[in-house]
Amino acid sequence: MNPDLDLGLERIIRAPRATVWSAWTDPSRLEQWWVPAPSRCRVDRLDLRPGGAFVTRLSDDGTEFVPHLDACFLAVDELERIVFTNAIDSTWRPANPAPVAMTATITLDDHPDGTDYRMVVRHGDPEARAHHEKLGFAEGWGSVAGQLAALTESMAPR
Repeated sequence: MNPDLDLGLERIIRAPRATVWSAWTDPSRLEQWWVPAPSRCRVDRLDLRPGGAFVTRLSDDGTEFVPHLDACFLAVDELERIVFTNAIDSTWRPANPAPVAMTATITLDDHPDGTDYRMVVRHGDPEARAHHEKLGFAEGWGSVAGQLAALTESMAPR
């Protein structure tokens, strides 16, 4: 991770790696945690393969959904890693996404207490990184990681 260009978060999720993976790869589960509550998410496309589409919509009231993310998967290594970017949209066209262009790498590793969950979000320049941080990267991505943990920990066998 380059501290001048990247932002990252890490947490231990007390659920098996396969459970965390399924929360990323099952659209109905992804919708439950992908945007900070109380907002709601709708998954339009989730084609988990390199070059596949990742398209979601967001609603603050649960009725009207607006575009949220139009991205492309770059790498998908089952049970281990998901990499996506919004710098290329779901139709492989160059994009100028708001609020910031980024490439996100999600890694899952075994941990004695469940899953070591890591996110690294790469930016093209220090200004984009600073802008994303100022917009609340830690709060936003941290809250959805917390929602992911709550969902998967509730699914895990006790």
